[in-house]
Amino acid sequence: MVLESLFDWLFAPLLAFGDAWGIILISLLLTLFINIFYKLFTDQELMKELKKELKVLQKEMKTLKDNPERFLKVQKEAMSKNLIYMKHSMKPTLITFLPLIIIFGWMRSRFQEAGDIVTWAPNVPLFGTGLGWLGVYFFSAIFFSIITRKIMKIH
Repeated sequence: MVLESLFDWLFAPLLAFGDAWGIILISLLLTLFINIFYKLFTDQELMKELKKELKVLQKEMKTLKDNPERFLKVQKEAMSKNLIYMKHSMKPTLITFLPLIIIFGWMRSRFQEAGDIVTWAPNVPLFGTGLGWLGVYFFSAIFFSIITRKIMKIH
């Protein structure tokens, strides 16, 4: 497969650290890729404003438990704002989805041993054993996403 050879070559410097650390470093690169696209393809001021408005509406809904009519009105407004927020965040998701699926296919074939993806576990001191390549990727991606979003001021 052409893409398999390309990814083997592209990620070879990261895989030189071993499979487990290679997965963690690939996770870092992919997280950066996703966050850069997210920042480029979303209006960050609008996203920040929508988040603020949603927070205010959620606080208001907590105080309106005794007033169901007003609660429903505020809830409807919150749902509307949330829909706008989700609509704006979908564009970068669609852009990054296909490349990620292709890379995940390569990672699956690269890190799968003897056809059993569940039992393979790299020896990763940070996470212990038993996670498999997908578990290591998942936890490191969450960690890197939190950090890169704060550094890049992504809302």
